[in-house]
Amino acid sequence: MLYFSKLRIIIVSLISLFFILFASSNFFKTSNELLNKKINLGLDLQGGSYLLLEIDNTPVIDQKIQNLTIVIKNYFKEKNIRINNIKLINQKISFSVDEKFKQSVLDEFTDEESNINPYYPRFKSHQLDILEKNNSFIVNYSKQGIIELKTSSQDQALEIVRRRIDEIGTNEPNILKRGNDRILVELPGLDDPMRIKSLLGKTANLTFRFVTNNTEDSFGAEKLKYEDSTDEAVVSKRIILSGENLLDAQPRMNNETNETVVSFTLDRVGAKRFGKATSTGIGKQLAIVLDGKIISAPVIRDTIASGSGQISGGFTFQSATDLALLLRSGALPAPLNIIEERTVGPDLGQDSINSGIIALVIGFILVILFILVKYKIFGLITNVTLIINLFLLVGILTMFEATLTLPGIAGIILTVGMAVDANVLIFERIKEELKNEKNNLIAFDGGYTKSRTAILDANITTLLAAIILFFMGSGPIKGFSLTLGVGIFTTLFSVYFIARLLTVLYVLKNKEKKGLI
Repeated sequence: MLYFSKLRIIIVSLISLFFILFASSNFFKTSNELLNKKINLGLDLQGGSYLLLEIDNTPVIDQKIQNLTIVIKNYFKEKNIRINNIKLINQKISFSVDEKFKQSVLDEFTDEESNINPYYPRFKSHQLDILEKNNSFIVNYSKQGIIELKTSSQDQALEIVRRRIDEIGTNEPNILKRGNDRILVELPGLDDPMRIKSLLGKTANLTFRFVTNNTEDSFGAEKLKYEDSTDEAVVSKRIILSGENLLDAQPRMNNETNETVVSFTLDRVGAKRFGKATSTGIGKQLAIVLDGKIISAPVIRDTIASGSGQISGGFTFQSATDLALLLRSGALPAPLNIIEERTVGPDLGQDSINSGIIALVIGFILVILFILVKYKIFGLITNVTLIINLFLLVGILTMFEATLTLPGIAGIILTVGMAVDANVLIFERIKEELKNEKNNLIAFDGGYTKSRTAILDANITTLLAAIILFFMGSGPIKGFSLTLGVGIFTTLFSVYFIARLLTVLYVLKNKEKKGLI
């Protein structure tokens, strides 16, 4: 029936006031933490930087295959199965065996219980391809194995990119996966991305290795350049310590030399290794290598058993801060290449806001005038409901601190249109009911009841489309679908509770009046 109990009126009023308070927090500052929330502006409204990064997985695949080569060699050695001519070419392992060992090798590769590889216990799986021909074997990653490796690498890279950006304190960054080897980074409010690009472009693979004059070192040696000069040094390939052993790294000022350094703290295992290496390597140079370049190579004067030390290299405070940040956040599993970048200036973002607001205001005024002329007092009720509906929508977005984009503004404008459409359906149905029913209360109740199916069908269909767009789309599309989806709920609430309540109050006072609508 066309009736609202006092309890329902109170509940509707409280819900409306609650979200109106949240919406108003975008315009007024408050000391209340609960209400001190705002809608965040997206990249297209606030301005900022857009970076699309691509992960170079080639080094990761090479390293995995190299490790696999060692595993295969050691495993068959323990089994007393002799393999010959083991080679690694183009990310493929090739080797041959004598005829008498052929079946044994095949059994090891195809047996589901075999532990030939600690990472992939079942060699004959979707991750590796095994080809045997004339007693020769070729082992390489399958297509599925490459996909899984890339996905794992992407997950690791995503987390480290997030850590690095969070350390800088960038406001509301948007960091998303793209495919299985790309990462999208949106940084609203950041119009100078050079520092971010520098931080994200470094793998931050830190190692400590001894400088050696013996090019025939038992572990092997290689020539590496210093980071800030063209000088070179021969460095052993034996890794004394890696960045994985770091617990913390911070920029500091060395009081003795008055230079900026990066102090670091090692975990228990790292401290033990570092102490042993420095005790046996007194008088030697210990090269600190970052991404294949020597930062510094100090001479070890004494044993360092405390598990802490310093990295010096003529740093400015900013460069020391950035290096400490990179070391704290960890090394990327693979290099990142910037394949696309865009910068949206704040002026362009403000133009988008102004254009969106102008479009919303013009559309809103035209709708208000049309409804007011068409339905008079009920048009006024609809217009009041529309305004409350907008406050409800903005209030919900504010409560969850959602990010508003230009397509999001389009979603708000569409919400206004859908709210008007629902009211028009109701009023036109009421007109039809009044032709056959003399009682205003029954006619109005029938109008709301009989138009409900059409309104729900239209809104549920739109909601399903919004949900699909939200989960299948990204970036601006998600912004549009979010505001549209939330707008559908606020529209139904405002039409069937707020507008209906105001209509009930008016009709009850004028139930005997003819030509109400």
